[in-house]
Amino acid sequence: MDVLVAVGTTASYTYSVCALLYGALTGFRAPVYFETSAMLITFVLLGKYLECLAKGKTSDAIKKLVELAPATALLIIKDKGGRSIEEKEIDSLLVQPGDMLKVVPGTKIPADGIVTWGSSYVNESMVTGEAVPVQKEVNASVIGGTINLHGVLHIQATKVGSDTVLSQIISLVETAQMSKAPIQKFADYVASIFVPTVVSLALLTFFSWYGAGSIGAYPEEWLPENGNHFVFALMFSIAVVVIACPCALGLATPTAVMVATGVGANNGVLIKGGDALERAQMVKYVIFDKTGTLTQGKASVTTAKTFTGMQRGEFLRLVASAEASSEHPLAQAIVEYARHFHFFDDSSASDGTQNGAKELKSGWLFDVSDFIALPGRGVQCLIDGKPILVGNRKLMAESGIDISDEVENFVVELEESARTGVLVAYDDIIIGVLGISDPLKREASVVIEGLQKMGVRPVMVTGDNRRTARAVAKEVGIQDVRAEVMPAGKADVVQSFQKDGSIVAMVGDGINDSPALAAADVGMAIGAGTDIAIEAADYVLMRNNLEDVITAIDLSRKTFSRIRLNYVFAIVYNVVAIPVAAGALYPSLRIKLPPWVAGACMALSSVSVVCSSLLLRRYRRPRLTQILEIVVE
Repeated sequence: MDVLVAVGTTASYTYSVCALLYGALTGFRAPVYFETSAMLITFVLLGKYLECLAKGKTSDAIKKLVELAPATALLIIKDKGGRSIEEKEIDSLLVQPGDMLKVVPGTKIPADGIVTWGSSYVNESMVTGEAVPVQKEVNASVIGGTINLHGVLHIQATKVGSDTVLSQIISLVETAQMSKAPIQKFADYVASIFVPTVVSLALLTFFSWYGAGSIGAYPEEWLPENGNHFVFALMFSIAVVVIACPCALGLATPTAVMVATGVGANNGVLIKGGDALERAQMVKYVIFDKTGTLTQGKASVTTAKTFTGMQRGEFLRLVASAEASSEHPLAQAIVEYARHFHFFDDSSASDGTQNGAKELKSGWLFDVSDFIALPGRGVQCLIDGKPILVGNRKLMAESGIDISDEVENFVVELEESARTGVLVAYDDIIIGVLGISDPLKREASVVIEGLQKMGVRPVMVTGDNRRTARAVAKEVGIQDVRAEVMPAGKADVVQSFQKDGSIVAMVGDGINDSPALAAADVGMAIGAGTDIAIEAADYVLMRNNLEDVITAIDLSRKTFSRIRLNYVFAIVYNVVAIPVAAGALYPSLRIKLPPWVAGACMALSSVSVVCSSLLLRRYRRPRLTQILEIVVE
């Protein structure tokens, strides 16, 4: 755009200087166009100013996020005995990991941390988009920048500065806003040939009008006062150069991407770049992990049955000892169930003192050696020198352990009721089975139906057995199920759907989902998941809510329909404006655009494209009742 403006203003200014000098030397009073250069530059600068104002609004989301961080923090200073002796107000930038901070009602939490004392409700809507305040008690994690509503909290800072969730969100949004969507390559290509094409058209316009005038193709009264064919042709060619606007094409994509990433952040959907935004609007398959994604990830043991006459308490201690070193949600559920059973049964063993309770809590598990976690199968280790295996049928089969008909029938019964059967073998004999259920998220079935209405096909992939997987899938309404899939195999499932060129999205939350998230065209990590999953994903859903999958796809579709509209406007503007500026309508309608009017049109075309993108700020997340066309009586 600068090249075209420079050519237009220089041409009019140079001609005017030459005409002035010629008039001074000869006495001939030729028309001059100094005002054309001045007004052109004025309108271009005005357009740039309006454009900057509009573009500034596209980054409002970042400004709001930056403003969330509080300026000060209340530091609790303790003596050597751990007692609070002083409270000191410090700059929040000085907070270090491990510092103990006091957060009074109505103030912002200064850093990410863990609650060490107190109970309160915290408004996390500015980070997660979730309007309902979240209860925080001892050992609960808190996010810096969120607002403490009711009670006083003491928190221990764990992440400060650039490591906090808020800083990472700001960094992510900034990076996304500066990234180019692949569709931008089209605009870049057009812009690369646009300027030479327009300059060529301007020269063609000049020579056409000048040549036509020289042979008397149009009447002399068309010429300006004291003007000639050269001046007449020059004004048309300058108008062509000035009115052409590659800037509108160049702004069509980046402004929409900037607004969309900001709007996404406000709705709890973090988008990592324009390429991810572009791919999401073309998604054909959405693959869901089961545990923690479709289900609540709060597995609980519902059944514990022994088959060898071993006491249930002893059986649960063995299983919990083996599972205590595993990070899997099912392992944590088993340990929690065993702990509750143990304390409930042995509460009388405590001497009633605090020391007795501590001994009970630390000494109830057996010592474990040679612990190995086997992804997709279970765990194995040694207790008292004897091997113990906790896992699925595959683990038992690989270890050469026979499964009796009684055990098999019991496990099948569990699986058909959408529960997971966990087999336990000790010293190469199956001693018992645990039944574990993980309730579905309440919105799961509605979201699956909503995706189907949007033309997206949902798929479930899980390491769980086929019967349990099918029972869960039937409950949510998914027809395509891939069960007994290892973590590495999830990436293979993604690639199998990509073979025909389909765009595949993967929604997951755990470390075992990260290969599939990276392999998918669009990886979506549920925000309550692990850092590794979030790192591998293209979208981060800050709320642990599946409705945001629909929001992510819908926002992407709305953004790219807006980008296409911007391109149509930019192309139509140039296609219509250039012939008008070249004088195509002058012979019939006497419509002629002075160069300064052409400059004003060019400036306004850029502003209008930016304003079109800003309309995305009015985006509202889709309501499921609208997607499903449910009529609420």
